[in-house]
Amino acid sequence: MQHDVRLRAAARAVFDACYPSDDWSPIGFEEAEQRGTVHYRQAVEAVLLCRAELAAVDQPRLL
Repeated sequence: MQHDVRLRAAARAVFDACYPSDDWSPIGFEEAEQRGTVHYRQAVEAVLLCRAELAAVDQPRLL
């Protein structure tokens, strides 16, 4: 993710939203990224799934 600034920023946003405190993740985004923790991998997976959904052309718009 480090090579794609926008995807990394999105992963950080998901990570921070899903794991807002030490009760959810004992370490912050930077360290989780370095260690490849499950929390980081889940945030990245969420971003990649969202990117695929948002890129789908044949999906009807909700708004």
